[in-house]
Amino acid sequence: MSPLDLDRSESWLTREELDNARERLPILGVHAVPVRVDSTGAAESVGLLLRASDDGHIQRELVGGRVLYHERIRDALLRHLEKDLGPMALPRIPVSPQPFTVAEWFPTPGVTPFHDPRQHAVTLAFIVPITGDCQPQQDALDLAWLSRDEALVMACSTDMAPGHGALLQQALAHLGTL
Repeated sequence: MSPLDLDRSESWLTREELDNARERLPILGVHAVPVRVDSTGAAESVGLLLRASDDGHIQRELVGGRVLYHERIRDALLRHLEKDLGPMALPRIPVSPQPFTVAEWFPTPGVTPFHDPRQHAVTLAFIVPITGDCQPQQDALDLAWLSRDEALVMACSTDMAPGHGALLQQALAHLGTL
């Protein structure tokens, strides 16, 4: 049995178990900055999701979420990209994925630019070329492909979910936009 064949349904925690874990230890996650690239491999546009937050605000976000127990980082990236962008997005994740940054999310505001009142979390952030057709899925309301300059303006706006703008700025800097 390969790791991909494992049944991960037992990996999901109940709401109570997740809340209990969040109070005691950091949660591991991934973020993906979807990009469209030209024939030379240079990023032309950046994909941002539109979602309703738990408190009812409509905001732009990056793809991302938790890594499950016994799940490879690569598989977590693929799962979240498919969950948010659809099965035909066709992400091109390298054989050996390397994050462009590690984001440390704290429940206490001001420790880092990344604040999550629910938990202490650590996310590995990746820039992922997308070659297929994307259709927002699940709770994503829309997907907008922005030029790198438009994405930079969005990263600095209040329309981004907390911390996602700072992460997008780091991705754009990594792409040579800043």
